[in-house]
Amino acid sequence: MNDATRPQHETTSEWVHISFAEPSAFKSVYGFAGSLGTVHLEGIRYLPKGVNSKTLVIYMHPATTLQLLPMPRAMAQAGFHVLCAGSRYARNDSALIMENVVVDLGAYIRHAKTVWGYEKVVLAGWSGGGSLALLYQSQAERPSITHTPAGDPCHIMTAGLMPADAFIFQAAHVSRAVTFADWIDPSVIDENNPDVRDPALDIYHPDLRPPYSAEFMQRFRNAQLARIRRRTEWVKHTLAQLRSSGGKEMERGFVTHRTMAEPRFLDPWLDPNDRPIGTCFMGDPETANNGPVGLARFSTLRSWLSQWSPDDTHAHGETCAAGISVPMLSIEHTADDAVPQPHTHRIHTASASRDKTMVAIQGANHYFVGQPALLDQAVKLCTDWMRDRHLA
Repeated sequence: MNDATRPQHETTSEWVHISFAEPSAFKSVYGFAGSLGTVHLEGIRYLPKGVNSKTLVIYMHPATTLQLLPMPRAMAQAGFHVLCAGSRYARNDSALIMENVVVDLGAYIRHAKTVWGYEKVVLAGWSGGGSLALLYQSQAERPSITHTPAGDPCHIMTAGLMPADAFIFQAAHVSRAVTFADWIDPSVIDENNPDVRDPALDIYHPDLRPPYSAEFMQRFRNAQLARIRRRTEWVKHTLAQLRSSGGKEMERGFVTHRTMAEPRFLDPWLDPNDRPIGTCFMGDPETANNGPVGLARFSTLRSWLSQWSPDDTHAHGETCAAGISVPMLSIEHTADDAVPQPHTHRIHTASASRDKTMVAIQGANHYFVGQPALLDQAVKLCTDWMRDRHLA
């Protein structure tokens, strides 16, 4: 059967609700989803009409829902059962703890196998879901994390995590923390006033234009990491003060300004690929740099350590990939305007799987916007790979 005659199944969607008991010292999620003592999770399951399956493909992002992405629905239209799973922090990562999201993903996989009766689960890590899925699978194969980076007990060791049977890493980055270290604006001198900046490190200053020299990039990257470490030192100091005070204040939120200053957005000679220059998946990068939805714009102390500090996070993709043994397919989008060009290859190289494949989809942007033919190509790639491994 050629691609032109490949069947497109009509699909149905169903709301999924999973809840489980979990003790908590304080409430960290707005609304009912994080009610003290119980975690409530919501997802959407896409089912192709008239198609039974013993395999479920799960897409999950730490901080958003993925049912509006083209890939999950296209996979369902190709005949696969697909779950788009939301974490307890869906659409708000201010207080997100990666270790808790691992437990959330484990609850979905347990439900899929014990309630729905699926025999196989394929984890599909897209964008920020890539490092989450890597952390989950590495801990499901060999659980080891007992505490969050802030020192709080977590439930990974007692959650009974069930490993997935295969892994797809697509349009995904090494980790939220590593990406943040590449994007944060090192020109900021005063964390409380983003207008106080070092013009020699401000890539949006009119006197600082690409191409950027190797010497500048080394100084820029060092300054980015130094800024994060200064912020992390303040976070740890503040958290220690709260703990030693003996009062009832247990957590604190804060704002980090100017976090979208990635030179690769402006310089086509840095890790060249097919990405557009002068823009990014958030639009104009200079506008996004201090906009309301930049990485780590709003954060709590504990969340900073868990998801944004590269020195502290457990969700470092390369470290996690080294603990994964299941078959793994890594897919790079060569015009990705969100994921830095080297990240997919870094994960592919680090993976301990003996059955690992890496493929680049030429010209694909992050979301396949205006690219239905490339979306079809990605679906065929995933479905053929799964069928070759008897997962369809």
